[in-house]
Amino acid sequence: FGIHALLVVAVALSPVTATAQSENDATGEDVYPPLWELAPENLLDFPVKDNKIVINAWNYQDRLGVYKNLLNASAKYFGAFGPQNSGNILWGLPLQHGWQFRTGRLADHSGGTSCGYENGEFLCQSVRSWWSCMNYYLAIIPFLGAVEAGLFGQLPYEIEILPPEEQKGDFCYSVKDCWSRIPELMDDWKAFFEYLLSTEHKAVSSTSLSSFKLDDALGLMWKAHTSSIAYALPKFRDRLKYLSKPEANFGEDWANGVDFIAATHFSTDLLTTNSFQIFLPQRMLVEGDVLPSISDFSPQQNNVLVSLRALHKGNKLTGGLLLKVWQKAMSTEAGRKIGRKLIESLASS
Repeated sequence: FGIHALLVVAVALSPVTATAQSENDATGEDVYPPLWELAPENLLDFPVKDNKIVINAWNYQDRLGVYKNLLNASAKYFGAFGPQNSGNILWGLPLQHGWQFRTGRLADHSGGTSCGYENGEFLCQSVRSWWSCMNYYLAIIPFLGAVEAGLFGQLPYEIEILPPEEQKGDFCYSVKDCWSRIPELMDDWKAFFEYLLSTEHKAVSSTSLSSFKLDDALGLMWKAHTSSIAYALPKFRDRLKYLSKPEANFGEDWANGVDFIAATHFSTDLLTTNSFQIFLPQRMLVEGDVLPSISDFSPQQNNVLVSLRALHKGNKLTGGLLLKVWQKAMSTEAGRKIGRKLIESLASS
């Protein structure tokens, strides 16, 4: 059963490799998230009110600015892994968010407002969007964890995150607030950034700041990432009702699939993440979309959806045993390397 499970998982995750064709695609104009150049680059580019830096997490540009600040502040730790910060493993977060924005997944799908639509409030991110709410825990929580870890040094002001217009109790809005409500998540993200910061002191006598093991950094980042999803998933299940059945299924399949990707310590740098994302659906799924024959999706995109669905069903049917088998196989650095190679070889065949 173990070998069979590994092969099922590997086939399901095969799209996440960087093939020659997708590497070419990833060097085009779409290498950065939409509107990346307009996002605030410095924390003091956000409004300051009552001695607080105020960030509107329900505006796409502001949330993108949170990511941009994380990438800029952590750039020096990843200099050895690629030019112009391209080797930074935090790229996976804003690139996923950009894909969600570009495909309309951050808009209000309840029909109640024009939030997120081109003929309405285009940059608005709806609190009724399942994707937007899930992403809050992969944007604001990592950011506040980084603030607490000291990634931005001593800030002249406190950080305040603006609440949405409704469902305010589903989120936290400051370092102190989040520490009191979700200490485990904050601790996981803080641990990742503290690991980066700790390497700076070790590297004082060396020529490079990148004195850490990339595998260790990826392990800490993926631990925090999967913790965020595991916490947010049951909390926002009610938002799935605003989506079509195929899209809701895909959302849950995606969340399940992340656990399998995480176990390999998959690198979420700029090029690799872009290479992965061309296999994701470039629009929302609607009623009538039937796998594996959605006509305006590529064969690879159809295959990814089918594979993620099968993986999720298989994991549920085995009571999570499928994931446990995979995680055990990926529990050593050598095992993870084999896992990634297996994925690459299956994807390129």
